[in-house]
Amino acid sequence: MSSKSILRNPVIFVIFGAVAAFCTYACMYAFRKGITAVVFEGMSYAGINYKIWLITAQVLGYAVSKRIGVKVVSEMKPAQRALNVLLFIGLAELALLGFALTPPPYNIVFLFLNGLPLGMVYGIMLGFLEGRRQTDALVAGLTASFIFASGFVKTVALTIRSAWGISEFWLPFVTGLLFVVPLLISVWMMTLLPPPSPEDQALRTERRPMNQTERQQFLQTFSVGLTTLIVSYVLLSAFRDFRDNFAPEILSAVGITNPAVFTQTETTVALGILVVMGMLQLVKDNFLAFRLINIVMLLAAVLIGLSTWLFQRGILSPGTWFTLVGLGLYGAYVPCNGLYFERLVASFRYVSTVGFIVTLADYYGYMGSVAVTLYKNFGQPNISFLDFFVYSAYIISVVYGVLILVSFGYFQRKYKEVSSQSLANVSQS
Repeated sequence: MSSKSILRNPVIFVIFGAVAAFCTYACMYAFRKGITAVVFEGMSYAGINYKIWLITAQVLGYAVSKRIGVKVVSEMKPAQRALNVLLFIGLAELALLGFALTPPPYNIVFLFLNGLPLGMVYGIMLGFLEGRRQTDALVAGLTASFIFASGFVKTVALTIRSAWGISEFWLPFVTGLLFVVPLLISVWMMTLLPPPSPEDQALRTERRPMNQTERQQFLQTFSVGLTTLIVSYVLLSAFRDFRDNFAPEILSAVGITNPAVFTQTETTVALGILVVMGMLQLVKDNFLAFRLINIVMLLAAVLIGLSTWLFQRGILSPGTWFTLVGLGLYGAYVPCNGLYFERLVASFRYVSTVGFIVTLADYYGYMGSVAVTLYKNFGQPNISFLDFFVYSAYIISVVYGVLILVSFGYFQRKYKEVSSQSLANVSQS
């Protein structure tokens, strides 16, 4: 029996596809996040902490990659996806080799080059998964990977550094090497996924590449709602990236130094998000699912602020607080990485590709992350990473929640207008 015939079974297809997506993107993180596991204690240049230089350079490269990806991802043909994933990750690993071989501070540029190709990988991955009846479950598996992988890669990097005595400069490159074979297997698995069926297209709308004119038309059609959402996403992305990049500093400030804590906290968060997002698979009505996604995002914003308030009053332990903030953060962040736009496109029956708008939102999100990192270093240099994170949690909880309410109100009105127009057209015919 061929692999294609086996994958026609819906249950096997979902499990196989979710595992393939999870493993592929988790492997990608090994080529990006190894640098965040170490502190580079005592190193600074031009009055700026060396790690901040590295993180800023990498995130800036990642943001530029997202901007390039708006065109590349939206116009990429299905047959080109697997090869491009391997090509982009391979270039990122070569950049880490350059980082290891070049003395500081001149090696900072290689972190920019590392981020430059990687920013397009996620949009390509969505292209494999979107427009299917099972997309919610598949994307849940994909997004759970970057929650889990962030902590897992830190744990792996710190473990091999301790066991093998690898320097901080070689650690990112060696960490990536460990994941080359799993990456090749995972991408091969992705190539086995059959394209969306006619039934998928009927339920979720046809997905196809978009040229520049089509992209501009999409943005104009939903301008107010998308603008408000993207502003909220910028705030959320900056907060998420700060937590991810400076987790060792934040946790050490509350007395947690065990490397395994990164995997423990992020695995808990990933499982929670996987269950919540995967359950949307049961909701067939696209706009009802869209409504539920917005409710989840609002509740997530509340959880960020409430758990931080309880932590400051000594009610929650540091580990529990960090986990709950992560759960709230990713409960808001994960839907915008696919499911939000998947159900939006399906609700309005708009022939397009989700990868385009997710990549565009990510571009602004990572530019916001660079701005926050620079603000922390220059605008608030005397505030600890912990205090800065706590203050940011309160801001995110309130401002993000308000923006989501405004955005959803717009799409609710827009959907009623479109539905009324469709009924009018039917009655006239």
